[in-house]
Amino acid sequence: MKHRLPLLFALLKFVSGLLLAGYGTYELHRDEYLYLDYGRHLAWGYIEVPPLTALQSWVSLALGGGFFWVKAWPLLWGSLTIYIVVRLAQRLGGGPWAQALAGVCYLTTAYGRVNLLFQPNAFEVFSFTLGMYLLVRHAQPDGQPRHLYWLGLVLGLGILNKYTTFFFGAAVLAGLLLTTPRLFARRPIWLAGGLALLVAAPTLGWQLRHGLPFRHHMALLHDTQLVYVTVASFWSAQLLLCFAALLVWVPGLWAALRGQPAPAVRVAGLVFVVGLLILTILHGKSYYSLGYYPALFAIGAVWWQTRLASRLGLRIALLALPLALWVPIVRDIFPILPPAAMARLSQRPLHRKLGLNRWEDGQVHPLPQDFADMLGWHELADKTWLAYQALPDSTRARTLIKCDDYGQAGALNYYNRNRAIPAATSFNGSYLYWFPALPARPWRNLLLVGEGHPEELVPYFQEFRKVGEMTTPYARERGVTIYLGINPSPALLARAYGERRTELAAWEGNLKY
Repeated sequence: MKHRLPLLFALLKFVSGLLLAGYGTYELHRDEYLYLDYGRHLAWGYIEVPPLTALQSWVSLALGGGFFWVKAWPLLWGSLTIYIVVRLAQRLGGGPWAQALAGVCYLTTAYGRVNLLFQPNAFEVFSFTLGMYLLVRHAQPDGQPRHLYWLGLVLGLGILNKYTTFFFGAAVLAGLLLTTPRLFARRPIWLAGGLALLVAAPTLGWQLRHGLPFRHHMALLHDTQLVYVTVASFWSAQLLLCFAALLVWVPGLWAALRGQPAPAVRVAGLVFVVGLLILTILHGKSYYSLGYYPALFAIGAVWWQTRLASRLGLRIALLALPLALWVPIVRDIFPILPPAAMARLSQRPLHRKLGLNRWEDGQVHPLPQDFADMLGWHELADKTWLAYQALPDSTRARTLIKCDDYGQAGALNYYNRNRAIPAATSFNGSYLYWFPALPARPWRNLLLVGEGHPEELVPYFQEFRKVGEMTTPYARERGVTIYLGINPSPALLARAYGERRTELAAWEGNLKY
């Protein structure tokens, strides 16, 4: 009986997420293609993220790699997260109304988008929420050392998923030091910390063996994105991310810091404050904070339960408010409308005022950037396949397919996964590690996808011509070309492999190159 409502919300989350995922209307997102290619190159680390995503990719590909098997992972982590949120409300003494309020808060906030895409973010939110739950459980009167051991395991898995877990871990240590400093004189907390490091050791070792590419990743991220994140923009985004639940999580934070509805929740409030303070100081992206909120939904819901015990009308209103705020914007935040209809919807003044169609380039486009990143990939893969098929049988096997970025390479490999064609590669991201070695018999053909300056390459080939172009309306990559170069010169190949060595040296701190 006690698990019925949490399980009901978990099921609702999975089914509703699948219905809002855009199947049949949109394709996978560019990032998802990269992460799926991890499954073909299992390792303890990658340039972008640690290896846990790769294991999920391997399973999805083993099951056929269809749309459902890709989306099942973020939906699974989202379903488990909402289960924990509702269960935490229950553990704190919340009745069915408080549990439902906590669950509705999760359903109607930014987590709908987080649990839509196959990225490390969905598991990150899940692991942080589970970590908060275990902290509260350990602080309750019936708390046991096993809750700390489970916390250590969760933190270790979190590091295997995304290195931002170190920030969460620092916030956890601060929260425990401020609430139960004597805990650090006992063995369980050190065993839990050791377990976290033991679980994370393989990917930490991979980083060391490869010259800590994480440093270069953070430097690039800082110079190109984080440097533009201001304190004002970060905190204004915090209000928007969970706006529908503002009346729940804000009182939840206040209550937690005061030890209400139970002293055990104080640690959750402190972890939230310290965690967001760390992100503010480091100019973290606004969505890095999403894992800190779900526990506050549960705490705030139980706090409201005690204050609205005899006010049925206010209870109904508070439960309905997040839904009332969420329903009108469902079409704006989920890929359920066809691109042309979405483009028309985006002409509304409110849509423009919110800047939903402003991309990384600072310009306003017909579709939100994420939606435009879900279009045209199948067309690009099909046209590359046709260009490859048109090559003579005698030279087809000696063809290199090089793309300008990871989205193009990943999409080609995904949609051509059941075709006899060489894997597409790139100098972008982890494809640097997967780039094929220079063969003993030179490449006869180069298929170049997304080449930015094709006119400069004409002298390096016996023949060089355009063989395809993406034409899908509203696609972010619309206009990307496919060029075929026949009999590339040794000078061009030497230059290309030299560029790869230079890129690897930048990532690995000249460790090998």
